[in-house]
Amino acid sequence: MTPDHSFIDLILNASLLVQFVMLILVLASLVSWTMIFNKRLLLKRARNDADLFEERFWSVEDLSPLYTRVSAKRYEPSGMEKIFEAGFKEFARSRNQDKIDPENIVDSSQRAMRIAMNKEMDHLETNLSFLATVGSTSPYIGLFGTVWGIMNSFQALGTVQQATISMVAPGISEALIATAMGLFAAIPAVIAYNRYSYDVERLINRYDNFMEEFASILNRHAHS
Repeated sequence: MTPDHSFIDLILNASLLVQFVMLILVLASLVSWTMIFNKRLLLKRARNDADLFEERFWSVEDLSPLYTRVSAKRYEPSGMEKIFEAGFKEFARSRNQDKIDPENIVDSSQRAMRIAMNKEMDHLETNLSFLATVGSTSPYIGLFGTVWGIMNSFQALGTVQQATISMVAPGISEALIATAMGLFAAIPAVIAYNRYSYDVERLINRYDNFMEEFASILNRHAHS
């Protein structure tokens, strides 16, 4: 019997509860890996979009054509573009009204940008809580399967007069597989959660800095 077949046999011969624990861990691992790859693409695209938009933003003197170009896109703007669009739209709307204090115009633009940035934060942080949950709970789920499997192995010894290591080895082996699966699901999720949380925080800081700089520009225009 090959090692692969022995591994598969241990899983197939495990108790139903241990098999159920293994199934949960396999599904959690598959879902977390899917989210890891999707989140990686999302953050990479967000960073690239921020780089391109900042380059365009600081290279123009008149922001009106840039706003027209952003708002005319077929798809919904995201990231820094969305914050810019929300702020400039509110600035133009408020400025066209009579008897509005310049400070109020800037304040309303900042509120609009803050709302847009909060939505972008929610979008960037999507699924991070799931990765944290998988990383923190998978080892305990695997440990539960291990404890249950070992308990069944020792209970089976009560029905025999002479116990040998060969009698309990298969049960303990199948139980330890649950622990290994728990670690296999948890470790990538924890690493990805820490890494992506750092990347999201850096992006949010970039958005916040841009918002403050853009608000200063709007403040100068409001008082001009």
